[in-house]
Amino acid sequence: MSNKIKIDIVSDVVCPWCVIGYGNLTKAISELGLEGKVEIEWQPFELNPDMPSEGEELGAHSARKYGSTPESSAKFRTEMTAHGKTVDFDFHYFEGMKIINTRDAHILLEYAKKQGKQTELKMRLFSAFFTEKKDISKRDVLAKEIATVGLNVEEAMAHLQSSKAIEAVIEQESYWQKLGVSSVPTVVFNRKSALAGAQPVEAFKQILAEHLENS
Repeated sequence: MSNKIKIDIVSDVVCPWCVIGYGNLTKAISELGLEGKVEIEWQPFELNPDMPSEGEELGAHSARKYGSTPESSAKFRTEMTAHGKTVDFDFHYFEGMKIINTRDAHILLEYAKKQGKQTELKMRLFSAFFTEKKDISKRDVLAKEIATVGLNVEEAMAHLQSSKAIEAVIEQESYWQKLGVSSVPTVVFNRKSALAGAQPVEAFKQILAEHLENS
């Protein structure tokens, strides 16, 4: 794997810009013909680590955390839906949509990584939350998504009770935060350089080309 470009994507599963950023990154990889020359690993980041189990209605959350008005929040949802189309992703915002706690999702993504299905599960969770209007903080919902990607449900869900698995996610989150990651997505290349935010395709192509030259 040493001859591949290692790409760490620090992300949360309820981050719409992470969907756009990943879509643009994969376009850049495809346009440069690098599909077999990159190794992608998703790293945990919780936008709302203290979110209670019942979640918080999206409009109320945006107002409390970002000072959004109902008008600016509606405009954001419309714009995000349009951005989604550019990467073939459907955002279906709806009345009563909630921002949720994502700790369990990150624990399961770490499990999926060991099984070689981390990206597949990440995409499934993005779609479940943003497109299919599912509450992916609920363990019964997560169990179904685990099954959908062909992972062992019983084994995967057991990780949610494992103090070692929980601590591993917390440690990973802390590691990236100590390196200065404060927003998502943050895409890190070979642990040497990074791009924060949902960068355009050309920006990803440029940094990928630079790492190819130096490899």
